[in-house]
Amino acid sequence: MTAELPILQTSDTGACCSRLIGGALDPSEAAILATRFKALGDPTRVRLLSLIAAAGDGEACICDLTAPIALSQPTVSHHMKLLVNAGLVTREQRGRWAYYRLVPDALAVLAGSLDPARY
Repeated sequence: MTAELPILQTSDTGACCSRLIGGALDPSEAAILATRFKALGDPTRVRLLSLIAAAGDGEACICDLTAPIALSQPTVSHHMKLLVNAGLVTREQRGRWAYYRLVPDALAVLAGSLDPARY
């Protein structure tokens, strides 16, 4: 059994085609979202975010992130630099160690951009 899909009028296509993002983004908004999604395109970086989120006080030292990821400190630092540059985490230097915190608003914007119920 096949179902017929409704034919959309030209005036309906704008609402249909932009449902996930709620309208056309300007170039700077699109660039920010793309950078953040690209940063999350690597499973290691997703795991690093989850480790920071799971930390008791909401922050994690780079020294606490290397063992669970099973990568060297320079490699983890590289991944963290990409997350910082994407605006997903903040970095604070304390002596020789760097501490990272999630940026909740940045994650909320990403989640909201994928929520069709918002639009």
